[in-house]
Amino acid sequence: MSGHSKWATIKRKKGAIDAARGKIFAKMSRQLEVATREGGGDPASNATLRTIIQKAKAAHMTNDAIDRAIKRGLGEQTGAAFETVTYEGYAPGGVAMLVDALTNNRNRTAADVRMAFSKSGGALAEPGAVAWQFSRKGIVQIEKNISEDEVMLVALDHGAEDVVDDGDSWRVTCDSTTVFELKTALEGAGMNVVSAVSTMVSSMSVAVTAADDAKAILKIMDDLEDNDDVQDVYANFDISDELLNEVAQ
Repeated sequence: MSGHSKWATIKRKKGAIDAARGKIFAKMSRQLEVATREGGGDPASNATLRTIIQKAKAAHMTNDAIDRAIKRGLGEQTGAAFETVTYEGYAPGGVAMLVDALTNNRNRTAADVRMAFSKSGGALAEPGAVAWQFSRKGIVQIEKNISEDEVMLVALDHGAEDVVDDGDSWRVTCDSTTVFELKTALEGAGMNVVSAVSTMVSSMSVAVTAADDAKAILKIMDDLEDNDDVQDVYANFDISDELLNEVAQ
């Protein structure tokens, strides 16, 4: 998780996420639509939809855009029918990856995902080969301008499971359904929350020390995330700050 998280932070600093805001909104619209179709349009009784709405608002998606996506899920507005597909694979160095996609064409998406892996030295894996080591968690990153004890005092009172030193920030882990409530509590205590996400966390990590492997892994990550059908990519690599900054140049 730490390596994946640090890579996301570097890309954010380089402006890549802001430049791709439209793509992010398009992906969130699909997630909202599918969550509504599968669990109904009431966030109070549909926990998945409620979480995605909070995630969309955190990314500054407008209420109108959120409402339109929900209406498509309810069948009140026309739109393509998407289905959820998960792919599992390995990147160079034995790094495990889990890829969540929403697609209206399984053959197209499978071919695109397979190509993203293979052209950088990775490969798709059989179902179950990778997924067993991942579980969904909430992760809140807090700017390290406050002590660990102060973070723990508030975090543990609001459902946090763990607080870990993550370099230039504190990483707080919680149940995925309470991540945004925890974020609100931490901000209410005056802490600067860098990010708050519901994500998949691996029970084990793979240390990557070779620059060539690191470049190939991050290339696969970027190629997958650039695909419109791919919603999220999770990986269990751990790359040092120095190597991440080196390969990000």
